Order: sequence, then C-alpha cells, then structure tokens
Amino acid sequence: MTIIVKVGGRVLNNNIDSIVEDAVNLSKDRNVVLVHGGGDIVSEFCKKLGVEPKFVISPEGIRSRYTDERELEVYVMVMAGRINKSIVSKFKSLGCRAVGITGADGPTLLAERKKRIVVVDERGRKRVIDGGYTGRIISVNTELINILLEKKYVVIIAPIAVDDEGVLLNVDGDQAAYAIASALKVESLVILTDVDGVIIDNNIVREIRTSEISEIVKRIGPGMNRKVLMAEKALENGVGRIVIASGNISSPITNALRGGGTSIVKG
Repeated sequence: MTIIVKVGGRVLNNNIDSIVEDAVNLSKDRNVVLVHGGGDIVSEFCKKLGVEPKFVISPEGIRSRYTDERELEVYVMVMAGRINKSIVSKFKSLGCRAVGITGADGPTLLAERKKRIVVVDERGRKRVIDGGYTGRIISVNTELINILLEKKYVVIIAPIAVDDEGVLLNVDGDQAAYAIASALKVESLVILTDVDGVIIDNNIVREIRTSEISEIVKRIGPGMNRKVLMAEKALENGVGRIVIASGNISSPITNALRGGGTSIVKG
C-alpha cells in the first residue's frame, strides 16, 4: 500500500515538523513518497545571490515561476540540496530511513522543455515568450522509487526533471506528484496546502466526483482549479483517490486520510 504526499512551499515553512512526524508514523504500515515544493525558499536564495526571481501570469490567471538559466542554477541548488536534504534530516532525527532524490535521478521524471509559453503582460495583453527552463512531464520511470520503497525507505522527491538531451528542468510540484501517483497507481494522493480544501461560498466541499469536476472548476480560483483538473486525469489513470487538505494542522496527512479537506473520487 502506497500513499503520495505533496507538500507546498508555504506549508514547508509553517509545519514541516508535524508533517514529517505524521509521515513517519504512517510509514510503519505503508509506503510513503513525499513530493515537495519550495518556491518561496528558492526566491529567498535567488535574492541573496543577486538573481531577481521572475514570475509570469498565464491566460488562465495562474502565476508561475519563470526559470531562466541563472535561476535554474539556484532552483536546482535549493530544491535538490537545501530543501530536500533538510527534510531527509528530519526523518533521520525521528529514526526513520529516508532517501532524497530529484526527478532527474534514474532518471525518474522525463520532461519536455517548453519552447514557447503564452503569458499576460501588465497591460493584460497576451504575449508569446521563450519557455526558459520549465518542463512538462511526459513520462515517469518508477524503477528507482520502487527499489527504495522495497527497501522500506521513505522517498522524498524534489520537482526537477530532465529532458532527452540531459537538460535539467524546473517542473511544477503538483504536476510531479500527480504524474508519479498515476505511474505508481497509488491508493491515495494527499495534496497539503495552506487552505482547508476546495472552498465554494466559504464552505469546504467534502467530496467531488469526477462527473462534477467540469462544473466545480467554474466556481473556484485558478490555482485550485488546476489541482482539481489534474485530479480527474490521475483518477482515470488508476489513482484511488485524491485529497486536498490543510497542511497547517497537527497530523495533517492522517487528518486528510480520515476525511479532512476535500476528497476527489472517480464516479
């Protein structure tokens, strides 16, 4: 039995000790894979190193990091090093065996570099710009993950991929988690965020069925909209259920698995 947990960067800053403690307890009777973000920490180190972080807005209203060559260097250094290994050390402090990798190891995540992307400028006009070093995941090789899980390690994955020419790429953490969950066909994928779940009219939606997604996404913001849309494909690919829940509480993974947040299921 395997679960995947995606931890967003803001949650990492606020509640990583509780998340790790919860994951350690859960790892006693199931396999645990943790995919982490950390964009705010990357931005912090960029500024320290004199690299100004760049962000773009998609036509759908989603704000995302624009990764040029200089920022890629910092992104890889911070994601694969500072963040990933600090999480590994927290598992070690609790007596749990953990291994930190990136999607480039194996390689596990093969991505396609985005040659061009469409963005909206400050005047609201659409423009096409060079894609930089951002990738779209096209395949997942689960061999390395499975070897580590068979040896009873918790696997901690940084969202870095590689293309077929060996170029390292920044990939979205949610995209990485959904892709890995689909490839492993896991029982549960838990997305820990800084909100309590999918919220409509100030109320948490406790369950969403795939047949309801097309209507639900019209009523939620672009960031959560994207998470719900990706859930539909993952469920079709064999994931048992997806839970979007708060990562800023005690035992957040257990809470999500026991009905907290929003469960998205096939049907």
